[in-house]
Amino acid sequence: MAALKYSRQRESIKKYLASTTEHPTADMVYLHIKEEFPNISLGTVYRNLNLLSDIGEAIKITTPDGGDRFDGNVAPHNHFYCEGCRRVLDLKMDMGPLKELNASAQQTFDGLIESSSVLFFGKCQNCLKHPSENQ
Repeated sequence: MAALKYSRQRESIKKYLASTTEHPTADMVYLHIKEEFPNISLGTVYRNLNLLSDIGEAIKITTPDGGDRFDGNVAPHNHFYCEGCRRVLDLKMDMGPLKELNASAQQTFDGLIESSSVLFFGKCQNCLKHPSENQ
């Protein structure tokens, strides 16, 4: 594959993703990047987010509400989707059981499983404490 041409806009998107734990949508990234690049289009943001995801410099998280979220932390980890407020949160957990899950899946798959990504669902602590605010 040919070397990727440098883009200040792409670099800014990557830097923004690395600076937040909010797992923003493309629209959220667009609103942030537009401050630095007023003429950037939403399409350019989408293309760059998908490119960063394709080349392994970001993670795309598809959520049940129809929107993709993006994560600049590409280290192996899993996510939690709150069905109340629709936030995506990182799960901090021992990867041991997930390694076992990968190994178990490998036994039933005629190919090579190198990693996995799990999206857990439920309600975050804030939604449990204040259910009427997040309906």
